[in-house]
Amino acid sequence: MAVPDQTIPTHPAVEIQGVTLNYFTPDRETLALANVSLTVEQGEFVAIVGSSGCGKSTLLSLVSGLLPPSRGSIRIDGKEVAKPSPRVGYMFQKDTLLEWRTIIDNVLIGAELLGIDKIVARRRAEDLLVRYGLGDFLHSLPGQLSGGMRQRAALARTLCCEPDLLLLDEPFSALDYQTRLALSDEVAGILSAERKTVILVTHDIGEAISMANRVIVMSRRPGRIKSERKTDFPSFGPTRPTPFQARKCSEFANYFQTIWDELDIHQIH
Repeated sequence: MAVPDQTIPTHPAVEIQGVTLNYFTPDRETLALANVSLTVEQGEFVAIVGSSGCGKSTLLSLVSGLLPPSRGSIRIDGKEVAKPSPRVGYMFQKDTLLEWRTIIDNVLIGAELLGIDKIVARRRAEDLLVRYGLGDFLHSLPGQLSGGMRQRAALARTLCCEPDLLLLDEPFSALDYQTRLALSDEVAGILSAERKTVILVTHDIGEAISMANRVIVMSRRPGRIKSERKTDFPSFGPTRPTPFQARKCSEFANYFQTIWDELDIHQIH
């Protein structure tokens, strides 16, 4: 007798279909996003680039459930997004660490709010901080840490609740260039080890190319998807290079020029 197929159907991590967003003020209506459709597969690292005001960060707010779309739909693992979910971790431009709480207590904030078992959460938080080079700073205050260390602590806080999807909104923008390069390598390694699905919003084309498997280029407002570019580095070999190594690969310059030409930030209107 044939055995019924017990295979569980799989869904993309994120499905954005025909999403439009209008802002309403007493004076006027503003079209922020227009008919945006995008699919992100499980375990994929996608970067979104575009000019200021094109709706990159707004799109993350929609995916996270912080904002509802005016039209269209957003699904995570096949389920319609109606509100924020603990399965989605959101890391903002600023680390937003609470200056009066120690680093370990900052990392535990999300777990406290979600009611996760305190012992399990603390074990997870301590493990993350040790792995990220912050083991000696568990009981330090944020003001005692460098910018890069603060961002690693913020990442640990985001990952402590073990989200499936990670949204990164310009997480390195406040750091100096050298720290950005070093931290992008660290974060890429961390997220690869954690096997997370990631959507990164950034103004830095090089950062997008070197970190992500695919780069999405958005138009000026109202934001639309202009193009998508997969970033493969066959010259490096069968494995993907680290972000720093990717910048030295022969393909990097070609990707950079192509994406730069597709952006309209350098055009005068």
